Amino acid sequence: MTDQILQSRDGGILTITMNMPEKRNPISDVAVVDQMCDAFMAADQDISVRCVILTGAGTVFSSGGDLKQMRPDSGGLRAGLPAETRRNYKYGIQRLPLMFQALEVPVVAAVNGPAIGAGLDLTTMCDIRIAASSAKFAESFVRLGITPGDGGAWLLPRIIGFSKATELALTGETIDAAEALRIGLVSQVVDDAELMAAARRVADKIAANPTHAVRMTKRLLREGQTADLKNILEMSAAMQSLAHATADNDEAITAFLEKRPPEFKGE
Repeated sequence: MTDQILQSRDGGILTITMNMPEKRNPISDVAVVDQMCDAFMAADQDISVRCVILTGAGTVFSSGGDLKQMRPDSGGLRAGLPAETRRNYKYGIQRLPLMFQALEVPVVAAVNGPAIGAGLDLTTMCDIRIAASSAKFAESFVRLGITPGDGGAWLLPRIIGFSKATELALTGETIDAAEALRIGLVSQVVDDAELMAAARRVADKIAANPTHAVRMTKRLLREGQTADLKNILEMSAAMQSLAHATADNDEAITAFLEKRPPEFKGE
């Protein structure tokens, strides 16, 4: 069987590719969730991985849920009893937003084509989104008579604001890459052929910085989505004390004073 999740490493940059182009890269299957969680958690534990790029094989980023797996007799997310369906979501696709929220390694989504339903929500789980000009986005659950079951109601408003998120979720309309850029869903739109190079440029800029400081900064940004200022300040002071103790911090200061490029070693 073809690997559903591919990994390739180039220096400190790891690229993870959803590899089910014939199915439009759905992410609702438990096996896919397992492989994706395993890949990202391993990267998070490996301090030499400085940034991860997530993309899809073929011409689609992700179609989200596999509709064939949503029939009650499919053995997929939807089960005979509602209580079983709840557990399928909890121990299936809902593991993804919790896992992404816990990651410290930065993740760049290279959105190579349509990101629909849970596919759109998957992009919002990442830290930075760069879109190919052919990319399209839809929070389309309502058109199927269902709700965002993967945390989209929490994720999307935090990126584009409550009003626009509500509009997309209640209409289910599809927007193109230019509109996604306008509303702040993505930070860049590039030609399709330039997508991976553009994602790599961002990843390289992140990877050029001291890795411990990068990871702790990301943690503070993530915690800042829910914590109050007092708790963020307390956490910031604690993480700053850890950052000051690194050799990379000393190297950054020394290099600045000596007017030379720093040489960070992740120490």
